[in-house]
Parts: sequence; structure tokens; C-alpha cells
Amino acid sequence: MPKSMRRLSRRKAFQILYGLIFVPAKTREALTTSFETAPKPPKDGELADKSDEFAWELVLGVWQESAKLDEIITRFSQHWKITRIAKIELTILRLALFEMLHRPDIPLKVAINEAVELAKTFGDENSGNFVNGILDAAAKSIEHGDFGIHKGL
Repeated sequence: MPKSMRRLSRRKAFQILYGLIFVPAKTREALTTSFETAPKPPKDGELADKSDEFAWELVLGVWQESAKLDEIITRFSQHWKITRIAKIELTILRLALFEMLHRPDIPLKVAINEAVELAKTFGDENSGNFVNGILDAAAKSIEHGDFGIHKGL
């Protein structure tokens, strides 16, 4: 899938996951409904279907793993309680960490760079640096095998 389609997928996944902070999906059925009613990117046949498929994998994965992802965020966000992290940054961190830990096809640097781009687009002037700092620390830990996976930058 072209880079631009994955970027659209991440953006869609981010927007859905951000919305779920305010209106949580308590069941997978509710999550599916949230996904299906979200605005769709411009359709381009098979690529759009693959884009939706990737976005769904991200949304479902983050939704299922959010408690574990929050533990990791807490571990690497020195002096920041999860409740103090802005919702935009929290959503981006969850999304990127899911990719870093559960998508072997996505290099750590790509997940970090994409997260920083989302932070620059949706966050404030400090969001990119904040997200980058936490994800960089997590990436170093992943590189050292602390999470039982071996993945390089």
C-alpha cells in the first residue's frame, strides 16, 4: 500500500480513536459502528479498501490493547500521569505504540515519524516534541528486547 494511503489510514484511525475518548465503545459491535460511520477518505477502488482495512486493524488493535499501551506510556512519560496527558497526544501515543509493538512490517522510525506528523497536524506547538520524546524512549527499549520483540529503528 502506498505511503500516502497508510498516512490516510493512520489519520482516520486517529480521528476515530480520539472520538472514542469522549464516547467510548464498550463492545466490539459499538466499535464497528463507530468505524463504519466515520467519514471515508476519497475512494480509489482496491487501494481505498486496503486503506480502510489498515485503519480498522489500527483502531481494533489500539482499542483491545489500550490498558497495556497506557501502562507503557506511563512508564516512558516521566513525571506525567496518564490523566494529565492531553487527549490528542494520548491518542497519538497509543496509536504509534501499537504499531511499534504489534506491526512487525512497520519500522520503529516510521511509526515515530508518522506520530510526530499527526502531533504537528492536530496538536499544539509542543506536541511533536512531547510525542517524539516518549516514543524515542520506547523505541530504545524495544530495540533492547524489553518487550519480547526484536525490532530495529
